[in-house]
Amino acid sequence: MISVIIPTLNEALCLPVLLAQLRAEVSLGEIVVSDGGSTDDTRSAALAGGARWICGPPGRGGQLARGIAASRGSVLLMLHADTTFPSGGLAAIEAALACRAEAPGGNFRLLFDGEEAFSRWLEGFYARLRQHGVYYGDSGIFIRRTALDAIGGIRPIALMEDFDLVRRLERAGPTLHIETPALITSSRRFAGRGRVAIIAGWLRVHLLHALGVAPDRLAALYNSARSRAR
Repeated sequence: MISVIIPTLNEALCLPVLLAQLRAEVSLGEIVVSDGGSTDDTRSAALAGGARWICGPPGRGGQLARGIAASRGSVLLMLHADTTFPSGGLAAIEAALACRAEAPGGNFRLLFDGEEAFSRWLEGFYARLRQHGVYYGDSGIFIRRTALDAIGGIRPIALMEDFDLVRRLERAGPTLHIETPALITSSRRFAGRGRVAIIAGWLRVHLLHALGVAPDRLAALYNSARSRAR
């Protein structure tokens, strides 16, 4: 059984589309929406879309940890609310895990919905990073529950929770990369920022993380940079 965990914060517009796509999947077990205190109609959208709803303090790491704790599936798929989920995606996870019993989990090839050249460049950049075992939550990370328990679960940190998880997941065994079908994610996070600023911000966060800067401090810096761009 696959449990889909979706952390949200004011995602009333995006969430219904994703939930409809997931409900069309034959292999779906359950959907858990783990909210961080939305002030819009995210809760109503989640319940109308057939998802279980839980709510707590904001912060993607903590939201994922609570959602996973409330779920029942033997396989966990973590998705961002602005994901376009492909038809047959859950079946692809099941097939990939069935063929590789030693694999603890993996992710999908990621495409961006933007029409600009930078989105195409990012797709290639993400593909090159994946060759070195680096990927992020927007690429649809999936993991066997037994493997997640073995590596210590999701750490409820304010930022880089996906990077932290992936580093441990990659050490747990050979991970899977589903090329087809691919996930599509929104390019909205890049709105108002130039290519150089985006790449510089990415490098800065990773450098500070490597230097041991606290996740709460990293999150404050990251959110401040995005607010200035907007």
